[in-house]
Amino acid sequence: MRLVTPGDSAPASVNKYLLPHETQVITVRRHPAVLMVPVGLVLGGLIVAGVLSNIGAGAGAGGAISYIWWAWLALLAWFVWRVAEWSVDYFVITNQRMLLTTGLITRNVAMMPLAKVTDMGFKRSLAGRMLGYGEFIMESAGQDQALDRVPYLPYPEQLYLEVCEMIFPNKNATADD
Repeated sequence: MRLVTPGDSAPASVNKYLLPHETQVITVRRHPAVLMVPVGLVLGGLIVAGVLSNIGAGAGAGGAISYIWWAWLALLAWFVWRVAEWSVDYFVITNQRMLLTTGLITRNVAMMPLAKVTDMGFKRSLAGRMLGYGEFIMESAGQDQALDRVPYLPYPEQLYLEVCEMIFPNKNATADD
């Protein structure tokens, strides 16, 4: 089963990095679990701001309470920024290379040719197993690469099998297979 069906296309933010002769095979957004820490911080900050407002309300500290809520609004703005960044991060596999595009303002594109991948594995933590994400670990002929780890990938087993099939194709396969 392919993660991208024929006719689907990569988002325009990713499509501009594909070469004219490349065909997109897989395009996935990073797993939403990448946002677990920001969600926890915003919710924890909300609880702390609420408790401090309750405590400060009886002491007549109106100025301090407004600073507390402004600090929480700054935390909320940071969270919105992280969600916006997550929404434009993609892991793309074409017939020739793997790309990881990240960043909202400063765009980073890490790439590794499929032909250069000598070893590939994936790792799943306990949280990753429960939530459905994993991390790819790639090696390339003893060289440091821009793309050696890709954390928070959804469907890691399926994605791993698809990528391995592309990197190490079955040489004995016939057209009917």
